[in-house]
Amino acid sequence: MPQSNEVVSRSSEMSKTQTGVGEGYGGPLPSKKLLIPGMGNIGSLGGPLSPTSPSSMEAGGDRVGLLSVRPETRLYHRRWVMLFLFSAYSASNAFMWLQYGIIGNIFMNFYNIDSLALDWLSMIYLATYIPLILPVMWMLDRRGSREVVLTGAAFNCIGACIKLGSAERDMFWVTFIGQFVCSVGTVFVLGIPPRLASLWFGEREVSTACSIGVLGNQLGIAIGFLVPPILVPNVEDMEELAHHIRIMFYITAGVATLLFVLVVIVFQDQPDIPPTQSQVTARAIPPEEYSYMASIKRLVCNRPFILLVISYGLNVGCFYAVSTLLNRMIIEYYPGEEVNAGRIGLTIVIAGMVGSLICGIWLDRTKTYKQTTLAVYLMSFIGMILFTFTLDLGHLWVVFVTSGALGFFMTGYLPLGFEFAVELTYPESEGTSSGLLNCSAQVFGIIFIICQGKIIDSFGIQAGNIFLCVFLLIGTIMTGVIKSDLRRQRANTLAKEAANRNGNIQSSDILSEARL
Repeated sequence: MPQSNEVVSRSSEMSKTQTGVGEGYGGPLPSKKLLIPGMGNIGSLGGPLSPTSPSSMEAGGDRVGLLSVRPETRLYHRRWVMLFLFSAYSASNAFMWLQYGIIGNIFMNFYNIDSLALDWLSMIYLATYIPLILPVMWMLDRRGSREVVLTGAAFNCIGACIKLGSAERDMFWVTFIGQFVCSVGTVFVLGIPPRLASLWFGEREVSTACSIGVLGNQLGIAIGFLVPPILVPNVEDMEELAHHIRIMFYITAGVATLLFVLVVIVFQDQPDIPPTQSQVTARAIPPEEYSYMASIKRLVCNRPFILLVISYGLNVGCFYAVSTLLNRMIIEYYPGEEVNAGRIGLTIVIAGMVGSLICGIWLDRTKTYKQTTLAVYLMSFIGMILFTFTLDLGHLWVVFVTSGALGFFMTGYLPLGFEFAVELTYPESEGTSSGLLNCSAQVFGIIFIICQGKIIDSFGIQAGNIFLCVFLLIGTIMTGVIKSDLRRQRANTLAKEAANRNGNIQSSDILSEARL
């Protein structure tokens, strides 16, 4: 969303000679005129225009900047540094979400708590997100991605350090406070990938970049499945167990602190020159013409987006439930297999990481958002059915196979939802659309975790998983009726066509036509 009134441009003379600037891509570009209403002085490489300059004019009572130029776009090499640093920080936060649940029986014994108290160490991440997402989305729009990421990294670091004092049997309340502080950091994480991808990456790599941003969170979940069972074995001696738990907490606190320092030093808000024509257009909107509440209202009235919000919440809520209750499912049928429970969770997430990356690359090449999202959603439903009815066969290798199939599609769906939402809602803030998607996921995640846990207690594991299958079927049907209204693609196409015609282009016209 708008961060500046300035539009960086090339003069006609420079367009004939310049072949690229610094890092990134560039080349001789045809000259055209850019009309941006409501903007008094418009910066260019030659300096700001005077209100009385020949290159400005009055139109319908509004001052209109007229530049005989084509807006410059550039890709910076450091975009990859921003992406991978964010992914590492996201992974750290996601690891702490699952470090308790995957060895839940061990922590229940250590802290002498019941299963519901243990589940709240996971659900607190979901519950915290719901009331905080609106102010964080406002902060993202007004203050930019750097301040949001920096604040989230600070909460992540502080929460990890608080947990250092909770490796005692009577310190459950301390570990809960630490987990709560880390959960606040999550609110500053989950909506960033589509925003970061749009601000830094080109049209042909934006979906891949979003997938890599989501992949960082999945990597943290994967490590959360794998590492805790190794660091904290199921031993009888409580002193030895406390020692192992303390080691895990020291490692997580050290990593979180290092990443916070790196974010402070390295992370930037956005590049000086936007990467795509759609970002040029979005930046041309004066901040005083943008209303956060009006943006929320437009999103709520966007029927295809609301259908996506609900279907996304159903899918990701099911993933949260499976991840949180996986230890209980595996131990029920395969007693003493805590380590393999972690490995099965790792299989789910690693397969999902591969799925996310493949789906992102596929979207960048084909732009088939609706078709790909629907196909992956349908396969998530089928994968959940296979997982449900093979879990009790007594063969762990079968569980590994079906878990991998489930993970490939269910977690591979995450970046698809983000990118499809950006297309449906352009030019609204990517952080706002992804924030509402994640809010839906948290709500359904809490509902599914509590309900599936109660169903498992009363009717068994299979009944609990069938409960999730029903909602995945509903989500598949809802996805099928979403109208494929690709506004961002339309805006890029309109800008390119206007540039090729060497004609006048008005940013408001592009935005209006993109919404049609």
